[in-house]
Amino acid sequence: MTQIVVLPHSEYCPEGAVVEVAPGTSICEALLENDIPIEHACDMVCACTTCHVIVKEGFQSLNSPDENEEDMLDRAWGLNPQSRLSCQAIVAKQDLVIEIPKYSINHAKENH
Repeated sequence: MTQIVVLPHSEYCPEGAVVEVAPGTSICEALLENDIPIEHACDMVCACTTCHVIVKEGFQSLNSPDENEEDMLDRAWGLNPQSRLSCQAIVAKQDLVIEIPKYSINHAKENH
């Protein structure tokens, strides 16, 4: 089992969390299975950016993003070099530390 440390997020995971997940699971599935209600408006088909996460540790252990994911990430709020769509990032054997950005594209639209 691989450990994912989720840094505190005021809405989805106020206290932070540590979850155990089997390699081969997407980060999004792992969070949802552990009652961390990350947004996933497109039902995890890489058609939006609401499940965007920043992988603080273990980024290199994940599968490489495909061109579609890279194109979608360009639209994500708070994009950085360790950004991934959690629905496309497949957990391997290395432990991860992730941050869920404060806002998603949905929140950004609501606030404008």
